[in-house]
Formats: sequence, structure tokens, C-alpha cells
Amino acid sequence: MTSTGLSTIGFIGSGNIGGQLARLAVAHGYSVVMSNSRGPETLAELVDELGPGARAATPDEAAAAGDIVVVTVPLKAYTAVPVAPLAGKIVIDTNNYYFERDGRIAALDEGRTTVSQMLQEHLPSSTVVKAFNNIMAADLTTNGTPAGTDGRRALPIAGDDPEAKTLVSALLDEFGFDAVDAGTLSESWRFERDQPAYVVRMTADEVPAKLAAATRAGA
Repeated sequence: MTSTGLSTIGFIGSGNIGGQLARLAVAHGYSVVMSNSRGPETLAELVDELGPGARAATPDEAAAAGDIVVVTVPLKAYTAVPVAPLAGKIVIDTNNYYFERDGRIAALDEGRTTVSQMLQEHLPSSTVVKAFNNIMAADLTTNGTPAGTDGRRALPIAGDDPEAKTLVSALLDEFGFDAVDAGTLSESWRFERDQPAYVVRMTADEVPAKLAAATRAGA
């Protein structure tokens, strides 16, 4: 039994972050269901590497199978994330806004919403928690350490539901990281691209100052 009590993690998106999180999940006893926009057959090599606890599926199937589901797709593709099979589920959002890839999004450029608020609006019956967006993919499987380790790396999370954040915090802890609550989804911009808390190594004690030093787009 995993420490979170969950058994299966679904992945919508299986690129760098998704693949690394799946490796962590399998290493900690979870089953994973991987998906992408190109079809299950394109994930054969990854699933083979992950072993018997992994299978490839469509995004709808991965969403339905997961006790908790990770959305890790380019932001420009977020409206393709299936809605109905994610109803009632906690969804971990790893996404970031890169205008060079995603095109300009005025509401983000002007600071009127956040990446995760956009996903939450798209998934009105799900509970979105922002996590794993401010760490390089390769660091996910190399930087984790046991709880209580001196200098343990911390990752901020954000969400509107305290119970969901508690569960995601437990998952981060299991994967080797301290979780620091950064507030609601409306505050999740504080650890996105170009902010002081983005892709830098921090301990739990160092995170609050980095979050406080963030400067809002459009401000």
C-alpha cells in the first residue's frame, strides 16, 4: 500500500515531466496509465521501460483509470483534456505558460488569471492542484530525499481545496520532496516561469521568501 492510499495515477501527457513522474510513481508502488495526443502505440517504449505496473491508453482511459490524474501537456492544448472522466477527481497541473510555444494569452499576460485557474475552469467538476511545474524534469528522479533529510528540496503547491492539497503534499513527500502551501490557484503564478521560485532549488524555509518576491505580469 502506498502512503497516500492511492493505487493508480493517470497521466494526460507523457513527455519529460510526465515520464519522470511516472518513473517515480512506479518506483513507489503505484500503477500508472500513460497517455498522449498521438496514441497509445507511441508510448510502447516508455511503458516497456516502466514495467508491468504501466500501460498505455487514450487520454479518456487514463483519466478514468487514475485515482489521481496528472495533466502535463502544452498549455495551448489544455482544452483537449477530457472533462467527463475527470469529474470528482483531483487533478495535478504541471503546466506552464510559454508564449513562444502556446501563443499569446492576454488574460495571462495581463495577470487576470493563472494557468491552473484556466484548467480548473475547463474542469469544473474536478479539483485542480498546481504542483511539479517549477522543477526541471531530470531533477524529479535525482533530487528527492527521505523526509527529515537536512537541506531537503521543497516544492510549492497551490489549490483551492485544503484536503486535495493535503493529499498532493503526501504524494510529494513520498516522492522525496517537502511540499509548501503557496495558497489558492489564484496565487499559483508566484512559482511559474521567470519568478524567483521557478526551477531553483529551495528548502521549505526558503520557499516563502521566494514566493513573496514574485512580480505579477501586467502589474
